[in-house]
Amino acid sequence: MHYTGTIWRPPYEAGSLIIEATAGCTHHRCKFCTLYEDLPFTFRPSPLEDIEADLLEAQTWYHDPLRKTEERLFEQEPARVDRIFLAGANPFGLKAKHLLSIAKLVHQYFPGCESLGCFARVTDVTTKSDEELRVLSAAGFDGLTLGIETGDDEALAFMDKGYSAQDIVTQCRRLDDAGIRYGFFYLAGISGKGRGRAAAQATAAICNQTNPWLIGANMLTVYPTSALYREIRAGRWTEETEVEKYEEIRELVAGLSIPVTFAMLGASNPVMLQGQLPDQREQLIDALNTIITDIGEERLRAYRTNLRHL
Repeated sequence: MHYTGTIWRPPYEAGSLIIEATAGCTHHRCKFCTLYEDLPFTFRPSPLEDIEADLLEAQTWYHDPLRKTEERLFEQEPARVDRIFLAGANPFGLKAKHLLSIAKLVHQYFPGCESLGCFARVTDVTTKSDEELRVLSAAGFDGLTLGIETGDDEALAFMDKGYSAQDIVTQCRRLDDAGIRYGFFYLAGISGKGRGRAAAQATAAICNQTNPWLIGANMLTVYPTSALYREIRAGRWTEETEVEKYEEIRELVAGLSIPVTFAMLGASNPVMLQGQLPDQREQLIDALNTIITDIGEERLRAYRTNLRHL
């Protein structure tokens, strides 16, 4: 298989077949990010011939060569894979034509595949026409994971995300119209010390205008090689405490009015939680309160300090 460096996927894509479509990130400017610093380039699409070779290899994982049938001893049915996750920081940033070529290969080798997912930036949606989005939906693209990070415009600008909070709403409505479902990644702590709760309120207001099937919360971890660490050293930004991050998450949970799965399942979260909103709002808030009061800053900070890599 053609895998480059560390392969990242959302927790809920654990059962998907993972095929690398890109390596690196088209944006590569977010101040907090260190995920792709080990690559000798910023972004590279996978050659279609590599993707085809990987799909061909993956076919062998899903066959039972010893299955007996009435016709002959070694007959094989087409390999069955329901979903494929295209790996890379934001494969949806590829041109629609290229994505459709990938989808064609997927359906050639796995004709039963029902959907293709991947990470996507808000700006990846912006670059595609409404017609292209509809065609991509028809080709199977569904269940995108968008790292929106926050609805706080000041934080988005400072971190150099490349879009505004309103862009999130605008582009997600276009995905809705095209029939492409999506989930969000939220990054607690991105707004800095003293601003987390207000940022959570702003994010809830943005999310309440959209239709994500899931909002997955992660927690900011600042590594010494990041541009954000240099901003801290220069005195231009101050990190939230760990308790503040949980207070921020609590504010977000309290402010979300849409029906959505809320989850904290990534390695950046010292304590993992999952529940349905609005039905399990009180249970989630009670759990967050327990983390704040019973675990506390010292133990939460110890986890963050010892988290060597995401």
